Amino acid sequence: MVAISPFDLTGKHAVVTGASSGIGRAIAEAFARAGADVAGMSLDEAHETSAAIKDAGREAVMLVGDTGDAQAVERLSEAAVERFRGIDIWVNNAARLLVKPLVDTSDEEWHGLLGANLHGYFYGCRAAARHMVERGRGGSILNVTSISGIIGVGGIGAYTAAKGAIMALTKALAVELGPAGITVNALAPGAVDTPLNTDAYTPEVRRAYGERIPLGRIASSEEIADAAVFLVSDAARYVTGQQLVVDGGLVVNGTVGHGRD
Repeated sequence: MVAISPFDLTGKHAVVTGASSGIGRAIAEAFARAGADVAGMSLDEAHETSAAIKDAGREAVMLVGDTGDAQAVERLSEAAVERFRGIDIWVNNAARLLVKPLVDTSDEEWHGLLGANLHGYFYGCRAAARHMVERGRGGSILNVTSISGIIGVGGIGAYTAAKGAIMALTKALAVELGPAGITVNALAPGAVDTPLNTDAYTPEVRRAYGERIPLGRIASSEEIADAAVFLVSDAARYVTGQQLVVDGGLVVNGTVGHGRD
């Protein structure tokens, strides 16, 4: 008898926000390869993601909408339940980046950035939790954060504030939802090549990352997605309230070039 891998998602139904590109697309496709059907929402059409999911032999439901809009997130939840008759996995990933010093950030920019980057995560967690608790079969909620919520990164203060708040939300929900058999975890990528970072990663930034990351390179979205599969799979069934850092060792690198004895 062949043992079933604990990483197998066959028969699971997942929701992934920001699924049209970058980390969200990679996660959606990785889930499909692991056996899950996937529903997603993005600001633009996710035709390529949908095609990849179907090529993996799974069902895909892709909506266009802003996760900073509570009603849009509810539509996503309803669409997934209607198509799949249930949600086992929910990944909050949709985000945008604002590179600007806090002292120059306007009220409108601050609240606009928090719309998708923080409020959207709350809306997603709430929709997922309500469904999973009512259904009574447990589930997994995964929030994509960032190492910027762990270390200080100047120039992206609003983004960093949102990511730090999401980790606090993750811990609180893990405690609240544990009795219902629902795990809630966070995934904190380091530097990743995605469309979100195209303008932010100047040649100088890339050189700095190459020097500071012990593994010597910026990650691909697929490397982050593989970690996501772990966190929502049975392999992580006893893991909740945690943040998995996937950064090539950047956060732990304290090397400054001390003189040798």
